[in-house]
Amino acid sequence: AKCWKFDTSTTGYFATLSADTKNRTAAMTSPRCSPLLRALILLQFAAFGVFAKKKSEETPPPDSTAFLLENPLSDLLLMPTAGIRYMCMFCYCFYHGCKVFAALPTNAAPSYKVVSFVMASTGGGILVPIFLNGIPVVLANDALALSIIVSYAIHHYFPVMRGVVAQSKILTVCFIVLFEVFRAGVAVNLIGLANKNIGPSVFGFPLFGPIIAGGVAGCGGAFFPLSKGLDPIKAGLATPMVSAITGSAAFHIFLSTSLSDGVVNATDKARFCLASYFIICGLAKAFGYVDMALKKIKKD
Repeated sequence: AKCWKFDTSTTGYFATLSADTKNRTAAMTSPRCSPLLRALILLQFAAFGVFAKKKSEETPPPDSTAFLLENPLSDLLLMPTAGIRYMCMFCYCFYHGCKVFAALPTNAAPSYKVVSFVMASTGGGILVPIFLNGIPVVLANDALALSIIVSYAIHHYFPVMRGVVAQSKILTVCFIVLFEVFRAGVAVNLIGLANKNIGPSVFGFPLFGPIIAGGVAGCGGAFFPLSKGLDPIKAGLATPMVSAITGSAAFHIFLSTSLSDGVVNATDKARFCLASYFIICGLAKAFGYVDMALKKIKKD
């Protein structure tokens, strides 16, 4: 009787059972132990084994990559809320406008500026849906159209804002970060669209289609208007093109193969890494590190 203890709590139950295992074994082998008590002890041992097995199966392994999502930066890079998404969308359009208006002649007609601005901002979102028999992003997303209109109005009526952004390194970094975050989101969405619309052929998943879709999504605006032809890559691939193609390839292959097996929240973590990669490439290009590296490679 001394070795038989009940505890209603799970923790107390396991602790009691572990501490009194020897005593209960001795009680079972004792000639004075009744068959009923012996049966009750056997049932308790069996219950302990079932509960312990269930507890070990329910305990998930530690997530070694949880730090990617458990930080404040992930709340920006993943654009989880509509407010963050619209902020990144506006900065994406405005920063595209800085490039477009700086390249256009000052006496260009407003209509020419508007069309050039729209094509540069949504080139990838126009081409990829057409390839996949879908609706271009600028027609399907009114928020993007509003962002383009507001950004154009600022560039047209307050051109001094371009100079402020160009002169301030802090503003330049902020706009590049938000620009690249939204560009990564566009690439991820169009890679997903390609995965849905393109069936597997040779492999168990579509390989090159989603990668090409993501690459065009990240740099398609450079080829607009289409009268440019292949002039944008005549001197080689620009940094946004390289980052879009390599980043899309890594993102798609990681999620489509066994590389992502066992990874908790694999899609969000891959998207976090893709946005970080785009930001690093964008900042390196804006501050001249890419050009310095290319010059050094040519000299060697």
